[in-house]
Amino acid sequence: MSKIINEKKSGWLKKDVNNEKINKYCDNYIDFLNNSKTERDASKTILKVLEKNGFKDLNSLNSISKGDKVYFVNRGKTIYAAEIGNDIINGFNLIGAHIDSPRLDLKPNPLYEDINLALFKTHYYGGIKKYQWTTIPLALHGVIVKPNGKTIDICIGENEKDPIFTITDLLPHLAQEQYEKTIGKAISGEDLNVLVGSIPNKDDSVKENIMSLLNEKYKIDEMDFYSSELELVPAFKARSLGFDKSMVAAYGQDDKVCAFDTLMALTSSNKNSKTKIAIFADKEEIGSMGNTGMSSDTFDYFINELLNKKGENAPGAINKAYCNSMMLSADVDGGIDPNYQSVSEKNNASQIGYGVELNKYTGSRGKYDASDASAEFVAKIRNIFESNKIKYQVSELGKVDVGGGGTIAYILANKGLDVIDCGVPVISMHSPYEVTSKFDIYEAYKAYKSFYEAK
Repeated sequence: MSKIINEKKSGWLKKDVNNEKINKYCDNYIDFLNNSKTERDASKTILKVLEKNGFKDLNSLNSISKGDKVYFVNRGKTIYAAEIGNDIINGFNLIGAHIDSPRLDLKPNPLYEDINLALFKTHYYGGIKKYQWTTIPLALHGVIVKPNGKTIDICIGENEKDPIFTITDLLPHLAQEQYEKTIGKAISGEDLNVLVGSIPNKDDSVKENIMSLLNEKYKIDEMDFYSSELELVPAFKARSLGFDKSMVAAYGQDDKVCAFDTLMALTSSNKNSKTKIAIFADKEEIGSMGNTGMSSDTFDYFINELLNKKGENAPGAINKAYCNSMMLSADVDGGIDPNYQSVSEKNNASQIGYGVELNKYTGSRGKYDASDASAEFVAKIRNIFESNKIKYQVSELGKVDVGGGGTIAYILANKGLDVIDCGVPVISMHSPYEVTSKFDIYEAYKAYKSFYEAK
């Protein structure tokens, strides 16, 4: 075929593909996933890696200089990290991923009893297909904070000896009315009640027996649920997928796959004259709101602190730094699914196994709520990737009028940075068991590393 045609081929056909290196890298990724199912878990895992690689708490330092490695933890659920280069005010290379994923949160008054069974009431977080969350094993993660400030960490269902939890569903023999509902209404949000116990106490109360067990183990009472953040996530382990073990199946790959690649790229990239910054954000799945989401001013505070402690701050310095900087919004894309091809426009759809994907714009219909990267910036990213022999594809999320989605890209673009979405294609996105290609995972790491090293 003529070289002037964009010939799309599987990344596995690249001459320099090193299967052993890809598999070893993805073994570490699978371990990361199994230890990072929630944003709090991921923050702890990321922090351990950063400290192992010489990063220090920014709050513990009075000043910083070129070569210093620092991090800032925002309420245990968001982390910003930086390796300091020359003048920050002249721009930095930023990669931003998010570490929250769709899940089920417990309501403030979760525990109740019905027909002698104990259950938890939940409120789903992010975009889910509710029917996918029934009759699967669930694990409970999170924290309970007592009024005296004592924090109790909870993780039940991940160890093989732990009990698990589940949401029951109607047997097909009695489901005629359920079958007649649309798929979006067959299971309602209020139907997502989690079965947690069945043995009554001497007063014939299952609820009281469950509370007694919780009080015995964790020293909590029912009112302590008020000051808790408890999340139910799939108890599945991340695993290699396929006879050829070429894929990863796991919960939470949106967007922990890009978070892992960002972390690995930040800690392994060569020193640069430019400052390298990473974002591991919370709340993206519900619009990036709140003080741990990217819509808060906390990231501005982090950049101001870097400028202050490096002696570069002055009126307008943060704005100048933003306008001189570039960013990869490290978020996943919906890979075209062989079973549901009709929602994608094939010529502009990403495919798993075909390399890291670039989304020039996201949003929905008419590009609403999108950050649309300029031709000049796309060309610059192309040059970085092509110079480093990174296999990439450029895509959109579905057909024009079918739907759409967003990332944190527009938030940083609004501050003046050049931004483009760049991540890993995912099949079954937002489901309890998402699918990615090991080739794409490793190629995204290489892409992020080359971006950090770009002048």
